Order: sequence, then structure tokens, then C-alpha cells
Amino acid sequence: METREQKIAKIPFTSYQKFVIFIIAITQFTVVLDFMIMSPMGDMLMKSLGIKPSQFGLAVAFYGISAGLSGLLTAGFADRFDRKKLLLFFYIGFILGTILCGISTSYAMLLIGRIVTGIFGGVIGSISMAIITDIFEINHRGRVMGFITMGFGASQVLGIPISLYIANHMGWQSPFLMVALLAIIIAVLIYAKLQPVDKHLKAQRDKSALMHLWHTIAKKDYRIGFAATALLSIGGFMMMPFGSAFAINNLKITKEQLPITYMVAGISTLIIMPLIGKLSDRIDKFKIFAIASIWMMVVVVSYTHLSVTPLWMVLIFNVLMMMGIMSRMVPASALTTAIPEMADRGAFMSINSSLQQIAGGIASMCAGMIVVQKTKTSPLEHYDTLGYVMVGISVVGVIMLYRVSVMVKNKMARHKLNTIKTTVTEEIVLSE
Repeated sequence: METREQKIAKIPFTSYQKFVIFIIAITQFTVVLDFMIMSPMGDMLMKSLGIKPSQFGLAVAFYGISAGLSGLLTAGFADRFDRKKLLLFFYIGFILGTILCGISTSYAMLLIGRIVTGIFGGVIGSISMAIITDIFEINHRGRVMGFITMGFGASQVLGIPISLYIANHMGWQSPFLMVALLAIIIAVLIYAKLQPVDKHLKAQRDKSALMHLWHTIAKKDYRIGFAATALLSIGGFMMMPFGSAFAINNLKITKEQLPITYMVAGISTLIIMPLIGKLSDRIDKFKIFAIASIWMMVVVVSYTHLSVTPLWMVLIFNVLMMMGIMSRMVPASALTTAIPEMADRGAFMSINSSLQQIAGGIASMCAGMIVVQKTKTSPLEHYDTLGYVMVGISVVGVIMLYRVSVMVKNKMARHKLNTIKTTVTEEIVLSE
């Protein structure tokens, strides 16, 4: 016999809920593409601007660190405004920062553009997750996260290959201008179609934004969730910045073949993400996460030890690696969003996203200090070290997410018990 949770999971989405999923997914697509395109263009940027791996790592890190600090500064206000208005405000700022990157003519100007984009773009993910959490029950969120995460895959299937093609023919600045143009259209849709998301305003208790931020950080359960997110981000961001440079200089993939590797990996993501989303609503989320983590560790260690490799084998490795990485993200996101109470969701998501961005920025800087390239065309050295570091961090991440899983299960059990007590009390009152 089906449980109540399983029945809820099978309820179809309304037309408005489908629109919300679409608009959040396409918004995430632009934000993720803006960030992700730095890695595929890494080799191009290092050669065009004449910069070292450590300098490129800094450019990637500046986005993450500025995004994280911005999120922390705004976290206290995240639950005090209509989430639609917050989304629009930060998305417009993100558009302006992306345009600045698109008109950059020097390394210094690019750094400024990345900082501005990070300040605004880094907060969008947390606002989006808060909107999802407010509109969808937890038994639907696995499916929702599966579709939202498809924005990541779509950025690889469509965004990155198209961006690389444009960059190869029109210069590295052109992809940023393309993202900005698409984002302007999306901003108009958000303004015109998205309904206000303000039910959380009725649950506010703290008059001071600073006190609300402090009360959110002070909760032990929340801090465990924050730590788990930070560890996942450090491991995930270690290899990403130098993926294209490793493929071109070590595996000897040509710059014309590079878009194909991202496209194939992205297509595999689009196929597997909805499946993982459905599974995470019906099977224990932590089990899926743990299996995906072990899968990812094995593939990452193997991949980072490759030398000159045929394209078909590189494609297989990229698909296998992406399957592991993305299959961790869906259940981890679904579990993390279940930690906070409604009144704290905005602040929790902002702090969580901030720590994710800061951890990713630190990981990029550390990766830039570990990886060495003697000349513009010589192979990257110590890339295999990044793989080992990522595995070690991932092991600790599994342990932390297990604690999150236990907390969420206990919270749901308490909620179910309270619901039963309330129902029984109401029945007793009615019978009297």
C-alpha cells in the first residue's frame, strides 16, 4: 500500500508550477553558463591574456568569493522581501556584470567584471531555491531539482558548445554578451509572469535583519547543513577551472573538438537528471548520494591520470564523471532544502549558497596553486593531485551529508507525529 508521501510524489504539477520550474531552470541556465564558460575558455583566456594558471584560478575565485560575501551580507534581508522582487533586483545586477565582462579588454577589467557578476549572480541560486521550497512540498522537490539541475546540463549541451564556437570566431568576450541578451529576455518574463512569493513574510519573528541572520547561523542543525554544502563545493570546484586546459594540453584534444566533449557530457546529464530526481523522491536520498560519490571518486582518479587519449575515450570518461557529479547534486540539494523552517528559508539558502560560492572560490585558488604549466602549450602538471584531494574531501562530505539525512528524517517524523496529534485532537473536539 502506498504511503501518503508516495501519493504526493505522483501528483502532477499545475500549469503555473510548470512555469515556475521553467523560469527558475532557464534563469539558472544563464547564471550557470556565465560561471561555467570560464572553465572551457580557460586555455583560450590564458593564451589570449598571457596569464598563468594561478592568475586564471584567481579570476574564477573572485566570482565565487564576491558571490559568497554578497550572499552573507544579504542573508539577513532574504526573508524580509517578496522573493520575486529580490530575484529581479539581483538578476538585473547580474546582467550588468555580464555585460561588463563582455566589453572587457584586459585582465584587470575582466576581474572587475567577474566581481560585479559574482556579487549579484551568486545570490540568485539561493533565492531560486527558496522560491522552490516555498511552492513545492519536499515529496515533489526531487523531481523539481532534477528539472532545475537540467539547466546545468543544458548549459553544456547548448550553452558551452555554442559559446565556444562563438568565442573561437568572434573572441572570448562574445559569449558573455550572448548570455546578457538572453538574460534580458528572461528578466522580462519574470517581471510579467511570476507571481509574488511572499507567504514567508507572515512567519517573520525577528525585527532586525542582523538578528535574523544571527539566529539562523546559531542553529546547530543549520550549521551541519552549511558544513556539508561547503565540503561538496570544495570537492566539486577543484578540477573544474582547468578542465579545458587539461583536455587540450594533456589529452591533446583540439579546440574544435572541445565543444563536442561538453555537448556529449551535457546530453548525458539531461537524460539522467530527471531519472535521478524521480528516484530520490522514492528511494532514500542519502543512498543515492553515497553510491554516486563512490562512482565519482573512481572515475575522477582514473581521469586525472590520463595522458594523450583518443576523443572517444575522453567522451566516455566525461559522461561517466558527469553522471557521478550530477547524481550527487540532486539528492544533496533536496536534503539540504528540507533543513530550514519556512521563516528561515531565505536566510538559510543565502548563507548556504554563500558558503558554497566561497568554498568554490577557495578551491579554485588552491587548484591554481597546485597546477603548474611551464609554457603556454606544455602539459599541466599535478592535475592528478587535484583528483586525490577531491576524493579525500568527498569522503568527509559523505559523512556530513549522512548527518543531514538523519536530521531531515527526524524532522519529518516529528512533523508527521504533530499532524496525527492535531487530527486526533480535532476529532475529539468535534465528537464532544
